[in-house]
Amino acid sequence: MATTLLAIESSCDDTSAAIIREGKILSNIVSSQHQHVLLGGVVPEIASRAHVEMILPVVEKALSDSQVTTSDLDAIAITSSPGLLGSLHVGVTFAKSMALALDIPLIEVNHMDAHIMANLIGEDKPTFPFLCLTVSGGHTQISIVHSPLDIEIIGRTIDDAAGEAFDKSGKLLGLPYPAGPEIDRWAQLGKPVYTFPKPQIVALDFSFSGLKTSFLYFLRDRLAEDPSFIEHKKADLCASLQHTITDILMQKLEKAATETGIKNIALAGGVAANSALRSLLKEKGAEHNWEIFIPAMQYCTDNAAMIGIQGYYKMHAGLYADQTLEASPK
Repeated sequence: MATTLLAIESSCDDTSAAIIREGKILSNIVSSQHQHVLLGGVVPEIASRAHVEMILPVVEKALSDSQVTTSDLDAIAITSSPGLLGSLHVGVTFAKSMALALDIPLIEVNHMDAHIMANLIGEDKPTFPFLCLTVSGGHTQISIVHSPLDIEIIGRTIDDAAGEAFDKSGKLLGLPYPAGPEIDRWAQLGKPVYTFPKPQIVALDFSFSGLKTSFLYFLRDRLAEDPSFIEHKKADLCASLQHTITDILMQKLEKAATETGIKNIALAGGVAANSALRSLLKEKGAEHNWEIFIPAMQYCTDNAAMIGIQGYYKMHAGLYADQTLEASPK
């Protein structure tokens, strides 16, 4: 009999639930918290309270849309880390309670591993091993994916993530939160005419704190000369910043591909929705004869479908959690 899995994601400010049957997505419901836009960033306390309000309606909607009842469920997969502790705690507590009430197994899923597994949704899947560049608001890393349950991180950020560099720099430009999509939109109207320093980090690790500082000082100096500088040059500033960040990411990915000899290359994480990064990866793929894999837009940002895919593989491997499971921010 086909196994049916409920997956729940609540690591940040999106409450999501999905139903997966034998690796196929039957439903994937996401409720986003738009109130953080007015606050210029995610407020953890507000986020966790919103999860409390939305988690039951979202789960009920996922079940209804897939025409599945709770009695059909064989297990529940839940994001346990990393993320905002309060947000994670809401999801973990709900999942533990529901699993206990239904007397079905609980599966804990790492949020970053799940982003990578979004590449296994659908028919066009990478073969193992493949390299994955995962870029989000809180993390930037390169991994060798030997199998769904064997992911080796070979490079990671030593300070800030690429997504944070987009958001914090965008805030300096007066763009609303999250600034990443806004920078992407403005960049398409400008040209990368400004040059910003790129960190010289050894091996395959990343660093974006220096770029943020450089961008801050650059704007400070230009605004001292012309208070309307940002207003008149916003498109070129966005194009230049985006070009620098995506170039840093791609240089490291090229280095990883050369060192490992792997030509199956995947992208994952919220910043994988960035049009410039997607285009640059495809260009490099053609140049280096890589096989390129990028999840559909709906699976790049936080969602429960990716949690369910990872949960599906863990379920078939018999890797279950128990009622002692606790949320962890790291």
